[in-house]
Amino acid sequence: MTPRIDGPPPTPQAIIFDWDNTLVDTWPAIRDALNTTLTAYGKEPWTMTEVRQRVAKSMRDRFPALFGDVWEEASDFFYKRYDEIHKIKLEPTAGAEKMLATLARSDLYLALVSNKRGDFLRSEAEHLGWGGYFNAMVGANDAARDKPAPDPVIMATQPGSITPGPAVWFVGDANIDLECAANSGCTGILVGEGYTDITYPHHHFTDCMALCKFIDKL
Repeated sequence: MTPRIDGPPPTPQAIIFDWDNTLVDTWPAIRDALNTTLTAYGKEPWTMTEVRQRVAKSMRDRFPALFGDVWEEASDFFYKRYDEIHKIKLEPTAGAEKMLATLARSDLYLALVSNKRGDFLRSEAEHLGWGGYFNAMVGANDAARDKPAPDPVIMATQPGSITPGPAVWFVGDANIDLECAANSGCTGILVGEGYTDITYPHHHFTDCMALCKFIDKL
């Protein structure tokens, strides 16, 4: 277990955001597509609580354990259903759009790192009109390894010639985001009511606007 870090986090040079359930609420779409897939392959559907607890890793890291040798076929089935519904069900989390618009007017380098497949990540950001807020958007399969490995963080910071370190904040809602921050040497920031039992966040904010107001005072 990583010790809790006391004191304020370092002033950020760059902020990397997780996507699902940090900036947008995608639990309904994820649960729908996942349960459609589980049912089609003869498995019991998951409750929303189970989905929230079990869905964090990327598909290539998660589906082999769930579906064995047919995991690639199951992933195609999942994404077919997800593609049908994800934009309809996509909703920003509270304060996310206002926060991004505010931060985009600063000198901060902004990026996305998600375990959602990269093409879906970028299409959702563009659908919301948020593509212009980010200097880089890195999803699952874009880098050699997915979160919590440091590879997507390195890829996301390269366009700005930024070296991952304490002045790069990784903002997310789940333990895997804090693990990714620790693995890449960045400052881990927890937003929302996410629970972690492995790595403590450097700082915890109740929502996006609380984070935005904190940064505005730096």
